[in-house]
Amino acid sequence: MISTLLVANRGEIACRIFRTCRERGIATVAVFSDADGGALHVREADTAVRLPGAAPADTYLRGELIVKAALAAGADAVHPGYGFLSENAEFARAVLDAGLVWVGPPPEAIEAMASKTRAKELMAAAGVPLLAPVDPASATEADLPLLLKAAAGGGGRGMRVVRQLADMEDELAAASAEARSAFGDGEVFAEPYVERGRHVEVQILADAHGTVWALGTRDCSLQRRHQKVIEESPAPGLTAGLRTTLTDAALAAARAVEYRGAGTVEFLISPAGRAYFLEMNTRLQVEHPVTEEVFGLDLVALQLALAEGAKLPPEPPAPRGHAVEARLYAEDPALGWAPQPGRVHELTLRGAGGDRLADRPRLRVDAGYGPGDSVGVHYDSMLAKVVAWAPTRADAVRLLADALRRARVHGPLTNRELLVRSLRHPEFTAGEADTGFYERHIDALTEGKDDGGARHAAVAAALADAVRRGHRVGGWRNLPSRPQTKTYGEHEVRYHRTRDGFRVEDDAVRAFAVAPDRVTLEVDGVLRHFEVAEYVTEHGDDLDGRYVYVDGPTASYRLRAHPRFTDPRTATAPGSLLAPMPGTVVRIADGIGEGSAVTAGQPLIWLEAMKMEHRIVSPASGTLTALHAVPGSQVEVGALLAVVTDVSQGDI
Repeated sequence: MISTLLVANRGEIACRIFRTCRERGIATVAVFSDADGGALHVREADTAVRLPGAAPADTYLRGELIVKAALAAGADAVHPGYGFLSENAEFARAVLDAGLVWVGPPPEAIEAMASKTRAKELMAAAGVPLLAPVDPASATEADLPLLLKAAAGGGGRGMRVVRQLADMEDELAAASAEARSAFGDGEVFAEPYVERGRHVEVQILADAHGTVWALGTRDCSLQRRHQKVIEESPAPGLTAGLRTTLTDAALAAARAVEYRGAGTVEFLISPAGRAYFLEMNTRLQVEHPVTEEVFGLDLVALQLALAEGAKLPPEPPAPRGHAVEARLYAEDPALGWAPQPGRVHELTLRGAGGDRLADRPRLRVDAGYGPGDSVGVHYDSMLAKVVAWAPTRADAVRLLADALRRARVHGPLTNRELLVRSLRHPEFTAGEADTGFYERHIDALTEGKDDGGARHAAVAAALADAVRRGHRVGGWRNLPSRPQTKTYGEHEVRYHRTRDGFRVEDDAVRAFAVAPDRVTLEVDGVLRHFEVAEYVTEHGDDLDGRYVYVDGPTASYRLRAHPRFTDPRTATAPGSLLAPMPGTVVRIADGIGEGSAVTAGQPLIWLEAMKMEHRIVSPASGTLTALHAVPGSQVEVGALLAVVTDVSQGDI
């Protein structure tokens, strides 16, 4: 029996596993890097052990340190979570060799499937349909487009689509660098890229006594950078024959390697309805909650029971209803999905909870951050997973979209609005989305809405600020005849303080009720409520750099409060390339330096943040007149990396 469990991971998945351990009476041990000293998973564990350093390669990828930590803390079992060392056979063996229980499949099964190239060979021998591999060195135009993939690991790291042979060398280098950073293995392979394919997977669970369950299907087609964003179970629109094909192939894959524990077999479904084996993930998936909600199971509890030698019943429970999950990331989808580090002030989703035994719609939140936590630059930027279950798909999708819309998410910029729009997109609601969804629709999904909402939010922010700063109206005070002016985002707000409250210089808007944290406006005769929040930051009370969060009736807004007067020290020279997030400069384009001619869109600098590489490109054609970036250096957000000057038009 397991009495104390160490989770060799961080963030949301560590918190998720600890929750099940508490319910089963198992003590918990966390490991943490220097960057994670105050993280939520550390606070939720019974004990914690420090892994010196911050980068994954120095901490969460150091198997020997984690085994040592487990022994020092008195743990008798290790759960790897997902990512990091979860699919590392050597780590699994090291855990077992130390006399600890490994909560995962046998090392031999991990080894057989950990390398995507070896796994495909095994599946080919078993007769499972595959996409034929392509040698990048000998690829021709006829082979394009190609998908480059890391041989080890998953989660979208080390994946690139190549549509032009001229891009092959750079994309191979980038994919290999990402794979090495995330998994410690830079091996990359190539296969045909199926346009408008669907990503469908089967959850499997196996014991040591010969029983293997296939727990339905999941559709994970909505992806950015080949990393899943929205997942659901069961996968919509599959024929009975295709579901049988997927289930049979998944069971065959598990039995071929004598699998034990939880795992996932992933497939690509072509527009013609043909299934191709992609890979088998020998671990728990990020999206496992949708399967749990549909089948009424706790997969982590089952993992622990199977590690203790338990037998599964002959058949799994019957599925019920539909579940949809959205991953809430601290990122800017409109800026190439750039991660957004920063402090989380509030993360509240209303309506969470619900009885799993009842057929009433319910909401579940698996979070890795709490109020006061900071999203750093070293790891994945996922804040939480939000899951909705309902008897029908339509109800589950509607519940999830509404819950995200009503959420209070204050801190770094997030993809919340993108998630809401995605869930309400006709292509998704019809169950027809594929892996190219964001490539086709990202511009429409991220464009600003001209419905007056941001303007009204700015008015609410300005009036709430006036009350918060003590601008109370008294009969004895002289009232200014000139309007007060404040600017939030792109909106200048002009208002007067009167003996009765406030008057906005906008004929369509009337201040109905004003408090420091809640403002009610009458807009064209309709009352609209706005909740306003502002947090003390390193900038103090000065408007410069301050953000106000306004949660309105139809959307939420993160508005920058502009200072009344511009500080000349903050001016940036035209053509300046600034770091969009904190990170590490990993390389500079070959052969460039100050004085080099560059072209618009040319990649100049590669910045690594949150285990992903981000290209900094030239804003226009011209001359590189300054280059401050140095490979290996750490930079903060807004740091000046380079300056490009247009030789024909002056500074850009």
